[in-house]
Amino acid sequence: MAEEYERTEEQGELEPEDQPTQVVDDDGSPEEQDEYQYHVGQQRDHGSEDAIEFIDVKKSFGRNTILNGLNLGIPDNMISMILGPSGTGKSVCIKHMVGLLYPDEGDVLVHGESVPNMADDDLFEMRKKFGVLFQDGALFGSMNLYDNVAFPLRQHTDKGEDEIAEIVNRRLKEVGLGGADDKMPNELSGGMRKRAGFARALVLDPQIVLFDEPDSGLDPVRTALLCELIKEIHDENGGCYVVITHDIMSARRVAEYIAILWKGRIVESGPAQELFNSDNQFVRQFLSGEAKGPLGME
Repeated sequence: MAEEYERTEEQGELEPEDQPTQVVDDDGSPEEQDEYQYHVGQQRDHGSEDAIEFIDVKKSFGRNTILNGLNLGIPDNMISMILGPSGTGKSVCIKHMVGLLYPDEGDVLVHGESVPNMADDDLFEMRKKFGVLFQDGALFGSMNLYDNVAFPLRQHTDKGEDEIAEIVNRRLKEVGLGGADDKMPNELSGGMRKRAGFARALVLDPQIVLFDEPDSGLDPVRTALLCELIKEIHDENGGCYVVITHDIMSARRVAEYIAILWKGRIVESGPAQELFNSDNQFVRQFLSGEAKGPLGME
């Protein structure tokens, strides 16, 4: 094969169309054009202030780069969803928001304050703004439902038991678990554990509530019911709700704002209806669940 590409001075140079082409950066290294060709990074206007901002955030674990120049603004007083393929860094985003992880480069702002630059006492106070619903509810196995939900109030406030009981019972009733306060976690179904975790996330009246794949492990009907519950409680309480998921039906049900994360960067973000009508090939493929498109099995 090598002989086919040899040229002498008499034969002349390869014609341009015959030469392999590669775009390079100024330093001579291959450009990231192919890897990020679908990442327009467009952040469509959401009409609200940003509760959380990621600014050029990079995060790696060893040689594995998870976030690679992430720029994202998450609006206040809306239900936002960060969508993307499995393993693309969605849960890592949550850990940066609450200061469990710090970026290698860049900054993360919560209500305009830099999380990585906070002193420990300030970080502890900032975390009180958050309620978190983990994938399986993350209930304490040795505590009944009432004590699980009451735990943040006992840990972080000086409220008396009568006031705690009023808050806990109200939140349990909101999520459809009124009268189940004496049950142990192993007596609850997966959906009930999710709802119990949701009640616990709400007892401190957080300004921001984070949901880490709340639909995982649930059947379609209970997923739909949980989505309706999220909408109802957000309508009542307001605040910034951030849902991490890859479930498109959940996004159609509850998302007001959507950000598509892939390869450590935002492909596109904006109001949900605008993204469902996006011309971006990757966004269209992912939100329609089609096999053909830029996203493969790699």
